[in-house]
Amino acid sequence: MRQNYLFTSESVSEGHPDKVADQISDAIVDLFLSKDPEARIACETLTTTQLVVLAGEIRCKGVYENGEWAPGALEEIEKTVRNTVREIGYEQDGFHWETLRFENNLHGQSAHIAQGVDASGNKDEGAGDQGIMFGFACDETPDLMPATLYYSHKILEQMAADRHSGAAPFLEPDTKSQVTLRFENGKPAACTAVVVSTQHAPGYDTGDKEAELKNYVKQVVAQVIPAGLLSDATVYHINPTGSFEIGGPDGDAGLTGRKIIVDTYGGAAPHGGGAFSGKDPTKVDRSAAYVTRYLAKNVVAAGLAKRCTIQIAYAIGVSEPLSLYVDTHGTGTVADDKLEAAIAQVAKDRLGGLTPRGIRTALGLNKPIYRKSAAYGHFGRTAEGDFFPWERTDLADALKAAL
Repeated sequence: MRQNYLFTSESVSEGHPDKVADQISDAIVDLFLSKDPEARIACETLTTTQLVVLAGEIRCKGVYENGEWAPGALEEIEKTVRNTVREIGYEQDGFHWETLRFENNLHGQSAHIAQGVDASGNKDEGAGDQGIMFGFACDETPDLMPATLYYSHKILEQMAADRHSGAAPFLEPDTKSQVTLRFENGKPAACTAVVVSTQHAPGYDTGDKEAELKNYVKQVVAQVIPAGLLSDATVYHINPTGSFEIGGPDGDAGLTGRKIIVDTYGGAAPHGGGAFSGKDPTKVDRSAAYVTRYLAKNVVAAGLAKRCTIQIAYAIGVSEPLSLYVDTHGTGTVADDKLEAAIAQVAKDRLGGLTPRGIRTALGLNKPIYRKSAAYGHFGRTAEGDFFPWERTDLADALKAAL
């Protein structure tokens, strides 16, 4: 591995048009799972000027059965969409939770997909699709996440908190960040550049108001990034294009699943290509990515490696994974093949295996827990109650014992 280099990651706020779409899709997942824990959902969202469109396939007892919607179901879906947009904070002429047009094109799940996924006879529940999924962890931050992405997320989380509280009333919902760090001997040594582009109220692109906004952003950066990484040499690009009044879905169309690198590891680890939001946990794009993060994080938390990448692969309709691969990038305390065997054994003993049903049951994924994951990253979050169970480090001792 290179030890001295520059690396950059970006994040986008809850008001970014693609993240608006992700949050709506996951709000729909939560709605259906709250009605039926075995619901099947594949919900895609399109956002643009004064318009939200849903498309996809569902199966949900008591809500959509035999091609018919239950009384009041369509109204509840629309209410969920509008409430999501309202909570993000969009009350603009070009995108307003109350006046936007809404179109629902959800329909029943394909019977041919269902027959491959459903358990029947001696057949266990199969994976909801084929694909490869990756999990990753490293020791660069307390949450065992890549530092560049960690700080990019934290900048936007703080700005959103200030916007919602009224502490920064000039901010609007659509914001992007980017952090570049210089690594020396494999560790973050200095922040060389920070980019923040934030939608703002009228007038905050010139004169004293522009200076106020830029000073505010620098203060947030100083709160988030350790002082030892910042210096007079750190370069700031704050709203480098000038005005940013038109934003969100009014400025750019949004789609579910277009921010998969922001959602995961900021480019510091491979990605299998599948998005998370809008999918129930039978879809291994989601559940297997969560369990590989869970396993990789526990490897690092156990002190068995400083960096760990795990890949897993599935075939649609088949319950057992096709492969399990572990790479500690030369930082492991034991050989990777031995760690691989230990992970497989612990997964079998503690999780009931790496089948879709085993993952879902062990992590409690059949619950309405997904809207919170749809902005500021699915990983590096705090495991609390039912939320973010894949961030727990309760397998660390078992992994050490297995070796």
